[in-house]
Amino acid sequence: MSREIPIFFSTDDNYIPYLDVAIASLITNASRNDTYRIIVLNTGLKPENIAKVKMNGREGFSIEFLDISEYVEHIKSHFKNVYHFSIASYYRLFIASLFPQYDKIVYLDCDLIVLGDISELYHVELGNNILGAVCDQYVPYTLEFRDYVKTALGLNPDKYVNTGVLVINLNEFRKNSIEEQFIELITRYDFDLLDPDQAYLNFLCQDKICTLPNRWNKVPTSLNCEGTKSIVHYALYKKPWQDDDVVDGDFFWEYARNSRFYQQILEHKSAFGDEEKVKKEAATNEILTHAKKIVASDYTFSKLLYRGNQYGKINLQIRSTQENC
Repeated sequence: MSREIPIFFSTDDNYIPYLDVAIASLITNASRNDTYRIIVLNTGLKPENIAKVKMNGREGFSIEFLDISEYVEHIKSHFKNVYHFSIASYYRLFIASLFPQYDKIVYLDCDLIVLGDISELYHVELGNNILGAVCDQYVPYTLEFRDYVKTALGLNPDKYVNTGVLVINLNEFRKNSIEEQFIELITRYDFDLLDPDQAYLNFLCQDKICTLPNRWNKVPTSLNCEGTKSIVHYALYKKPWQDDDVVDGDFFWEYARNSRFYQQILEHKSAFGDEEKVKKEAATNEILTHAKKIVASDYTFSKLLYRGNQYGKINLQIRSTQENC
């Protein structure tokens, strides 16, 4: 008997073409032994874009779009659009409340290609952990980012996870009041962060994260892949729809050629000229400088949330020994 696997994305109109490619790759490689409910969280999209993406649907794969504008109205003024992190990335923090019928889900960013069977990822046993995720493959090897995670966030850079691919244990998410703690943090403090939603998830779920092999979230670096490459995540600044020399970029174009947004993607790539590349390179350098600024600040997670104050006590409630998974 097939089982429904809920898979979530979040997007705005800017990323719709890449969402379309990601969904197509997921459907192509998913096992037919299960059924899949693909849900795209958003706060308003062009109807024509929604219609095009929905055309990927077929037997065993439903595609839905949920506008959560009203749900996040009270909190959206606190969301920050920082560097390549869009405001849509915050939406994953509300899945547990929005979908009380689910105990477990998979969350995926739009800028990736699924090469393996997504049901295999869903069926990973999390135990009592809140998240299943892959350790970041860039932070540990970049001095500025490593210092940011260790000094500003008070976390271990070698255990810091990328939240673009997640298996979420919604029961534990609710039990540990992650959404409520996030809302309290983001409304009480105005932290300067490089990776807003990712920093909050790492902080609030620390010690309750099941570390997955990087084959489930392989970024375009020379780091060895742990097993058969199942998800390629273009999480760094170079994107195949902008640059020609992206590691594993061929996987993106393999699926993009059949997308209903293919011409639009080509137009975007053509428009991304030398001036845009110079600006992007400048932004890459700026984020490193920004990391140093945050580390030097007195207004950080490590300096304000680890002093035995109310929030330190709340956060202690979710810390426990990581279970095997």
